[in-house]
Amino acid sequence: MSRRLRPEPRGTARLAGDWAWQEHAACKDEPITLFFGPPGERRVEREVRERKAKEVCAQCPVRTDCLDYAIARPEKYGTWGGLGEDERAKERRRRMRRGSRAA
Repeated sequence: MSRRLRPEPRGTARLAGDWAWQEHAACKDEPITLFFGPPGERRVEREVRERKAKEVCAQCPVRTDCLDYAIARPEKYGTWGGLGEDERAKERRRRMRRGSRAA
């Protein structure tokens, strides 16, 4: 399991393949602070850090899996699948609208 992801609560069943994508993630050897900024981080510092994180994500072979994971959880903080917090919230709403139209 990646060091960035929190473990599942005790008693929660996981399928064997649920976490396999993480082994192929471009970020697996990057510092966690690249994807999750410190409290009180200034806007300019955040923009630089997020840009660097997104550069790693852009090269990632499992970017879609990561984004799907973060949207399904939903993860509120950090950079996941190449999207920051506000971008993921927007994508989550877009997917929900698309899903409700299909029903």
